[in-house]
Amino acid sequence: MTQAVVTASNATPLNSQYWSWRSHAIHYVQAGNAPEKPPLLLVHGFGASTDHWRKNIVDLQADFEVWAIDLLGFGRSAKPDLTYSGDLWRDQLHDFITTQIGRPVVLVGNSLGGYASLCVAAQRPESAAGLVLLNCAGPFTEPADAPQPPAWKQAIGKLTKQIFLQPWASYLLFQYLRQPRTIRRTLEQVYVNKDAVTDQLVADIRRPSNDPGALQVFSSVFKSPQGEKNDVLLGQLQCSLLLLWGQGDPWMKVSDRAPKFRAACPELTEYFLEAGHCPHDEVPELVDNHLRDWVAQALN
Repeated sequence: MTQAVVTASNATPLNSQYWSWRSHAIHYVQAGNAPEKPPLLLVHGFGASTDHWRKNIVDLQADFEVWAIDLLGFGRSAKPDLTYSGDLWRDQLHDFITTQIGRPVVLVGNSLGGYASLCVAAQRPESAAGLVLLNCAGPFTEPADAPQPPAWKQAIGKLTKQIFLQPWASYLLFQYLRQPRTIRRTLEQVYVNKDAVTDQLVADIRRPSNDPGALQVFSSVFKSPQGEKNDVLLGQLQCSLLLLWGQGDPWMKVSDRAPKFRAACPELTEYFLEAGHCPHDEVPELVDNHLRDWVAQALN
């Protein structure tokens, strides 16, 4: 079903389409046509949407069949009151690939979308022709001899989590975080190039917070079960893997996480970019060029 138009750049409109999954409306966009290459499926991070890939879609559609999807609970997709998890989004992406795209894809995921994409590639390998992770989220197994935080830190952590499980606390935090000035300040903390934090980007991030159910999705973060560990998933991976790191990311400490990915999957390819948490939006030309070259070399 085609309902609206999403602007992928100032000049290029993309048709906004919807797919029904488990009786929930899932938003996606599609552009380009390249039957001789595997399609790309772009998966956004927490709080973002297909809009966050606008620059990449316009550029990559000349060379690939490009799809981008809003995970359930985000963007223009439905926001039901559910328990959200990597398993839920894994199944959503796998079913979308199977029923809508119809052939294996190169999954391209940022942050939370990277973790969901890794879950698909590792646990639903028939859907993945390749995997590209940009500042991927997700836990790693702690070494048995890893030092434990002091008891007082553990107590504070438990107390904080208990507080934010309270509806009033998550409501207040949600209202604070969705303010345009807070969104801008947060983005400026995680983007190396502050000029990339535009009014349009702030509006794109804020818009879904006005939707019915957005507060419940946000609150579910504090209740969600932790998913499978990244190292376990990487050990199950059968397809080629490209890592693109925005090395100025203060949330995903690249100097700590990159060696863990390499240890779990030594045959990966990786590049370190002068960018922050969202390199695809901050340095889209570099990301797109690395993606093109890697597909040509690793998947042909």
